[in-house]
Amino acid sequence: MAKSSNQKLKLLYLMRGLLEKTDEEHIMSMRDILDYLKGYGIEAERKSIYDDIEALRLFGLDIVNKKDRPSGYYIGSRDFELPELKLLVDAVQSSKFITTKKSNELIKKLEGLAGINQARKLQRQVYVSNRIKTMNESIYYNVDDLHEAISENKKITFQYCEWTTDKELVPKKNGELYNVSPWALNWDDENYYLIAYDNEAGSVKFYRVDKIKKITILDEQREGREHFEKFNTADFSKKTFGMFAGEDQEVTLECKDKLIGVVMDRFGTDVSVRNVKSGVFKVRVKINVSPQFFGWLTGIGSDVIITGPEDVVKEYRKYIKNILKNYKD
Repeated sequence: MAKSSNQKLKLLYLMRGLLEKTDEEHIMSMRDILDYLKGYGIEAERKSIYDDIEALRLFGLDIVNKKDRPSGYYIGSRDFELPELKLLVDAVQSSKFITTKKSNELIKKLEGLAGINQARKLQRQVYVSNRIKTMNESIYYNVDDLHEAISENKKITFQYCEWTTDKELVPKKNGELYNVSPWALNWDDENYYLIAYDNEAGSVKFYRVDKIKKITILDEQREGREHFEKFNTADFSKKTFGMFAGEDQEVTLECKDKLIGVVMDRFGTDVSVRNVKSGVFKVRVKINVSPQFFGWLTGIGSDVIITGPEDVVKEYRKYIKNILKNYKD
């Protein structure tokens, strides 16, 4: 048989066909493979396909030969199995800091890691819920720039923005540039945060990555290493609410038993829990006392009480009174 001009591509097209079209439930017979290659202008003999399949196996592709009817070939295990891809798709879809456009682009690429039949199952998962997404398209590239600055040990400047009532993201401080030393990125409460050392203030601060614009990586070396080395990112995430920092204090909460799951989810399983009476437990947690913490307590309602320290109790009482002023008859 005369070789066609596409013979050199035969092995690559064979690999793509098996990856795209087959799985345990979808088999390509030898006839299917020959017809598939013919669609690309490649004429092939059965013996050469056997040799190519063996070469792909040696290359590392898990090609299974199903001998009972219907017989044929399919890809067994893949780099990413379907349950793993579903987790990744849901993570992308649920991330508020990734725009809808970029989410769709990433999910399309994830679908490419599955066969076309399994990709349909991933597409169905995408429509599970219509989540709120950021409108800042540059965040995808911000993350890349920030990782580069961190790995290169460089300072950065950027504009930090806030929303207006006209639904516009505008720079704070009249567009004045923030000059910081980036040390880490943290995903907390469905948002991405930059943890950086503020060179002027001399302290560690947090910035929502979706509110950052116009990043410039400087030639200057980062500062604040000694501050960040003492900083426990995971511990801080448990102590803060929405990345709004306040005074670090140890607070005692008295809670109804039904809140034990809420407490564990928020503060972790290593918190100190003590039963005080039937249906009630006390927990001591180290947190940053802030209005966001008080808002979290208020959302839970009367099933949780701050029992100490007294200055935090007074501060919470004042917080509630200020809210009630807006609801007078």
